[in-house]
Amino acid sequence: MARHTTMTVPEDAIGQTAQDPQLDHVISIGTALIDQAQIFLSTMFRTWNLYQIAIAIGLLGLAHILRVVLGPRIRGWMASRENWPKWRMRILVVVHQRLRAIFFVILIWTAIYIMREVTWPSRSYLLSLIGTLAFAWLSVVFLTRLIKSPSLRKFVRYGAWTYVTLRILGLLDPAERLLDSAGFTMGDIRFSLLLLIQSLVVLGVLITAARFFTNTTAARVRSNEDISPSMQVLIVKGAQIAFYGAAFFIGVRSLGIDLTGLAVLSGAIGVGLGFGLQKVVSNLVSGVIILLDKSIKPGDVISLGETFGWINSLGARYVSVVTRDGKEYLIPNEDLITGQVVNWSHSNDFVRLDINFGTSYGDNPHDVRRIAIAAAQSVDRVLKSRPTVCHIVGFGDSSVDYILRFWITDPTGGLTNIRGNVFLALWDAFAENGISIPFPQREVKLLKGDAAPAKDS
Repeated sequence: MARHTTMTVPEDAIGQTAQDPQLDHVISIGTALIDQAQIFLSTMFRTWNLYQIAIAIGLLGLAHILRVVLGPRIRGWMASRENWPKWRMRILVVVHQRLRAIFFVILIWTAIYIMREVTWPSRSYLLSLIGTLAFAWLSVVFLTRLIKSPSLRKFVRYGAWTYVTLRILGLLDPAERLLDSAGFTMGDIRFSLLLLIQSLVVLGVLITAARFFTNTTAARVRSNEDISPSMQVLIVKGAQIAFYGAAFFIGVRSLGIDLTGLAVLSGAIGVGLGFGLQKVVSNLVSGVIILLDKSIKPGDVISLGETFGWINSLGARYVSVVTRDGKEYLIPNEDLITGQVVNWSHSNDFVRLDINFGTSYGDNPHDVRRIAIAAAQSVDRVLKSRPTVCHIVGFGDSSVDYILRFWITDPTGGLTNIRGNVFLALWDAFAENGISIPFPQREVKLLKGDAAPAKDS
């Protein structure tokens, strides 16, 4: 009778066997990279390669000496360029910071040209490789200077250095396969380290380009005097949304990610955020309305409750108002839409101010009015083109009451100080012309029957 033998295989061994193909793929890629690195290092110790390494080290030392000798002279020449535009001076500063690398690139390519003319091209292969790497790294430094964000600039710079190094050394394809092997698949999308690095680089470049175009558009819009300040802010905000939104969608689409699958999820998230962010959305919509109806604009002088100041900037969520004492209030846009706002310079910059005073009944009212008008017009900020008037508004208990009205065009310069200057001018003019400013006076009489009794000693 035949005997049947049953062998059980542990579940861990089954899982390990299922994972072996992916693990073998990663190991094979790593082995290929190690083999190429060993071949490259083995060729480094040949005689001519050692000579080329020594030449490169000597050229680097010579570049350092040229930097030490010529650097201060170039800096002194830069300091004498007083009338040059700022962008040109910034380029000179970047060049001065990289003088050693620039000298090294010039020297090594000069040496490569001489060696190719004198010896065989193969004897300058390693120098050509070093020169190509040096030129590529230097180019990356100058190109990444266009990125204003220091953290983003550093990330893009190191990423570009890694990319060009792998590309020049011929290790790009194995490195891409190695990074792509470390990932997983979800639906039709393959998530891996390679996709992560590509997305960061592509989005970094596109965001930098969007920032450049946004700043260029903003500079041109602000230099156009035919566009009102509020419309300038609206155009700049619209350009920012358009350029940054386009950069995001182009970057995501270029990486092969389908956004249609996110439509349902984004709709559900939008409904949830709509209830939780009502105030934020209200302020955003109010900001757009303010920009469209031109009710307020940067530079306007407004009063909202006890806050008096001029508008410094219009934001997506709030308006920045700076007061005379240097305080900056961030007022939500919704408050400017629903509250009562006094815009002192809405249609024009003319502002009328009133001050009240009184004189003695013994002074001629006609002279008082003439002297008060002349005193007000003697103050610097009071307009001469618009009439200053003075009227009698009543007969008080101890004085004839007047109101003095005058105009100014610079409310940002303050209202309390100009009123104080006009009051001071009135004081001097009245003192010079013998006009008195009365104040209430009372006499107290004690009757004989109300005298207090004397105390016993």
